[in-house]
Amino acid sequence: MSGAEIQIVSNEAGEPTAVIVPIGLWREIQSERETAYLLKSDSMKQRLLEAKQRQEGLSIEAVVEKFGI
Repeated sequence: MSGAEIQIVSNEAGEPTAVIVPIGLWREIQSERETAYLLKSDSMKQRLLEAKQRQEGLSIEAVVEKFGI
């Protein structure tokens, strides 16, 4: 997500204390953090790689429709 508008929040002294990021960018960051966490475990890394190789399964659209989520 290039060119995302990120806002820096500062305190009274002008020191940066927080940031505001678009929700799309935040979701990308969270996804990358979750993936990095899962890849720390060798067994989970193997499971993820095996799942990535699988060809059968349902699309996300089919799952949403099937489970009404």
